[in-house]
Amino acid sequence: MLIFFKIASEIQSGHDNRIRSIFVKFYTLYLIMRKFISSAILFLSIINIQAQNFRVVVFGGVSNYQGDLQAKKYTFDQAHPAFGFGGLYEINDKLFVRANTTFGTVSANDKYSKDINILERNLNFTSPITDINLGLEYDILSLYEHSVTPYIFAGVSVFHFNPYTTDTAGKRVYLQPLGTEGEGFYQGRSKYDLTQIAIPFGGGLKFAISDDVRLGVEVGLRKLFTDYLDDVSMTYADKSQLLANNGPEAVELAFRGDELHKGLTYPPDGTIRGNPKSKDWYYFTMLTLSFRISGGGEKYAVQGGKAKVGCPGKVF
Repeated sequence: MLIFFKIASEIQSGHDNRIRSIFVKFYTLYLIMRKFISSAILFLSIINIQAQNFRVVVFGGVSNYQGDLQAKKYTFDQAHPAFGFGGLYEINDKLFVRANTTFGTVSANDKYSKDINILERNLNFTSPITDINLGLEYDILSLYEHSVTPYIFAGVSVFHFNPYTTDTAGKRVYLQPLGTEGEGFYQGRSKYDLTQIAIPFGGGLKFAISDDVRLGVEVGLRKLFTDYLDDVSMTYADKSQLLANNGPEAVELAFRGDELHKGLTYPPDGTIRGNPKSKDWYYFTMLTLSFRISGGGEKYAVQGGKAKVGCPGKVF
């Protein structure tokens, strides 16, 4: 915490507004993550974890998104590698508490669109995604009695993103500080936060290799409450006001049709740039592998008068 006090002293002296902004964002992220982790630890302590009931999970696959630069609801087009790790606490043979951390990337480019208006907008973005989620997972069938089961899950996520693009010189430029739609001054638009809450849900299939080892395939969707994952949401801000308030780089990257050399110019104030009625989404398609920490011997629980011991038998 010493670093907070050092930065705080700079803020109190009023010497550096930029340090003030960095401190506020960092400290806000710190508070969110502390509450999130504390809640997870408290919940797990309440249900009195036993090693035999806990599974370590690792997974890898791809990440993608749906939004103003990617209209398809679910696709592997423009997907990127993703991976993560987590844990499952087995409440019973069908119900689990799950906690995961996932790292991925989302991106899209207008040049792949078939809509001429979108092609001439000529925008693109890339953003890393760090997703930490806590929730419940439910197996339709018991994997102590069957070899395969469908499952579903839902919960809450805290995620961090930071969209960027490359300018005509090939330099990486982060978009949120620019306020390309006039965030910070135009029609009451405020700058969006880079750390937000999402609702994770989805499902998949799990296969029992043994009582201790399970293999799965999963699709996990994230319902967002922001439309700025791709830095595109509403309408174009007035060019002269955007230039005066947010600078020439904001104007250059708000509309990039002029880079196509077709004599295209910055659209009039209020022209549609995105669709604010539809929030963005991101999603992961993963292969998962889980291991029970303390394997071997009889299972801790007996249900319906039959102990759950050994490898599963029936498929369904």
